[in-house]
Amino acid sequence: MNAPIHTPEGERELTILYRDEWLVAINKPSGLLVHRSPIDRHETRFAIQLLRDQIGQRVYPVHRLDKPTSGVLLFALDSDTARRLNQAWQMGQVSKHYVALVRGYLEPVDVDYPLRYQADKHGDAAGCDQPLQSAQTSFTPLAQTELPEAVDRYPTSRYSLVHCRPATGRKHQIRRHLKHLRHPIIGDPKYGKSVHNHFFARRFGADRLLLAATQLQLEHPLTGEPLVINAPIGGRFGQTIDTLGWRTSLPAPWRNTTHATG
Repeated sequence: MNAPIHTPEGERELTILYRDEWLVAINKPSGLLVHRSPIDRHETRFAIQLLRDQIGQRVYPVHRLDKPTSGVLLFALDSDTARRLNQAWQMGQVSKHYVALVRGYLEPVDVDYPLRYQADKHGDAAGCDQPLQSAQTSFTPLAQTELPEAVDRYPTSRYSLVHCRPATGRKHQIRRHLKHLRHPIIGDPKYGKSVHNHFFARRFGADRLLLAATQLQLEHPLTGEPLVINAPIGGRFGQTIDTLGWRTSLPAPWRNTTHATG
């Protein structure tokens, strides 16, 4: 039996969502880096390392999630499978689904708004001279509420739970598109609004980015069969969804009754 893995939202093993002889997918907790990065030099725990130790074999990352984003994270178990998956990602053959909690009442909208690559302060090469890259995301509200709280300049405050479907994979794409729409994600320290972030941390204990990768759809790189991997939303995000009465607004595979993973 594997020893428990200490993850940022609790002391437990990483939750494995799918595994066969070529692939393994986990439900990454918020606050866990995928791999070592100069952005967080003090971090000593990474999804690659924890999963390798948990299953006892090398894993190959094929995509990434931001450190504060939770949800489906897929790895290959050999270099050839990793190459095939990377090609599928580059060719846009992987369908990605996310859920975010945002400020305001967001209406259904398809965003086609190009983004310039943004350099990290410590890690990435300079991005200021990079050209704009096409970026498309579809947003569909799942639930909305108006709270009798004067969080900002209005006597009440409105929020939406949103299904996000990025067609491209630019850095921070969902977060930046929602900022562009003036519906920033709650808990986003970079693109959000601090007064709403602080309110959710104080009122709901939701002191993280409320964005989760809930589903990947792709063709299995070896068998060719359709593969759908779902990640339930747990932890403080799941608890907040419950408190707002939105659990049944989520598709059933994205609900979580234990909130074990944030």
